[in-house]
Amino acid sequence: GGGNTRFATAANPAPEIAENGEPGEERNVILELKLLADVGLVGFPSVGKSTLLSVVSAARPKIAEYHFTTLVPNLGVVETEDGRSFVMADLPGLIEGAHQGVGLGHQFLRHIERTRVIVHVIDMAAVEGRDPYDDYVVINEELKQYNLRLTERPQIVAANKMDMPGAEENLRRFKEKVGEAVPVFPISAATRQGVRELLFAIADLLETTPEFPLHEPEEPDVQRVVYKYEKEKPPFTITRGSDGAFILSGDKIEKLLKMTDFSREESVRRFARQLRAMGVDDALRERGAQDGDTVRLLDYEFEFVDDWDER
Repeated sequence: GGGNTRFATAANPAPEIAENGEPGEERNVILELKLLADVGLVGFPSVGKSTLLSVVSAARPKIAEYHFTTLVPNLGVVETEDGRSFVMADLPGLIEGAHQGVGLGHQFLRHIERTRVIVHVIDMAAVEGRDPYDDYVVINEELKQYNLRLTERPQIVAANKMDMPGAEENLRRFKEKVGEAVPVFPISAATRQGVRELLFAIADLLETTPEFPLHEPEEPDVQRVVYKYEKEKPPFTITRGSDGAFILSGDKIEKLLKMTDFSREESVRRFARQLRAMGVDDALRERGAQDGDTVRLLDYEFEFVDDWDER
C-alpha cells in the first residue's frame, strides 16, 4: 500500500492518509528435502552401510544389529589420502518392493536421484542366509523400477564383511556371475580392510562422471496467443441480506476496503470518495436504499447517507 508521501501535494505536503498493505495470497506448502550427495550407499538392511560411512567420515550414524536402524539418510564428507573429497550418503536399506513403497520405499529412493555414483554394499559373508548375487540383482531391479535414469549411474560394488568365514568363497562365485564389467572391491568396514582402495576408486569415478538430469529437456512449444474481447465485469454487485441490509461484494471493492486505514478520518473520507466514483452510491439509490439503511461489505457495516450535496 502507498505511504503518506504518495498522497502529498503542494497544498498538503504531509497528509494524514496512508493505505494498508494490498491483500496477498495464502497457501499451505509441503517442502521436501532431497540430499545433495555425490555418492549414495545402497544395499539391503544390515549389510554395513552405516559402518562404512562411520569409518570413512566424521558422520556418526546409528549402528545396530537389526533392520532399518537407519531411518533417515546420513551425510558424511569423505577425504582421500591424496586430498580429494566428496559427500557420501548412508541411505536407508532397500528391500524387494521398495519402488512400490514397501519398507522405507520411496522415502529412500527419492534421495538417490541426485547422486552421481552408486556404491552397492553387499554382505559377502551372507550372514543372514541370503545369496550375495541375489541381493545384487534385487536392489538393481528396485532402482530400475523406480526410475530408469538411475541405472545410468556408474556403480561400484563394495563386497563387505570379508573378515568373516565363507566370504572369500562367496566373493569368487559372485565375480563369476557379474563378470568383469562390474568393479568389485572386497572390504571389511569393521577392520577397514580394502577401504582405502575403495575410496580412491570412488574419487576417480567422480572426476569423470557428469551430473545426471532427472528429465530429458523439452523442446519449447510454439506459443500462440488469441485475444478475444470480453465485456468487463462490474467492479461490484449488490444483493439483499435476510435482515434487509444491502450487501456489497466484488474483488475490486473488497480490495479497497482491506487497504483502507479506518483509524484515520481522512482515510475513511477517501474510501467514501472511491466508492462514490465507482458508482456505488448511485447503484444503492437505484436499488431503493434510503438514509439510515445498513450497507454491509465483508465484516464491515456502514450507514447509507443520501447526501445529494456531496454529489
